[in-house]
Amino acid sequence: MRTTENEILVYYNPEQNTARQVLAYARSLVSHVHEVEYHKTRFSTTIWRHILDMLGEPDPKSLLNKAHPFYREHLKGRDFNREDILNIIIRNPDIIRAPIAIRGKRAVFCENPTDILRLGAVAA
Repeated sequence: MRTTENEILVYYNPEQNTARQVLAYARSLVSHVHEVEYHKTRFSTTIWRHILDMLGEPDPKSLLNKAHPFYREHLKGRDFNREDILNIIIRNPDIIRAPIAIRGKRAVFCENPTDILRLGAVAA
């Protein structure tokens, strides 16, 4: 998964306040923002592996919200391999702790709305 430098893809949960703020920041950086809601578009494990590489995160557990009820009930204290975690994310996208923004070959995990600014402005 890759975007051009003139566009940003934001993968998010529309019910999160942070997500709305991330989208606003994205629109201030580029004119083309692709909004991808967790529940409307599921990414394959291949795409998730690619996103993890762009994030520089080797462990998919780093994406999980450990305070989420699903995590506490089904995952806490259990050992899962990388593919298991990716499949859990695909089936339960609400467990992702924050929006993910992708621009070009880079991705950022946007726990704070301003984290998207690490993707930078468009070069003139």
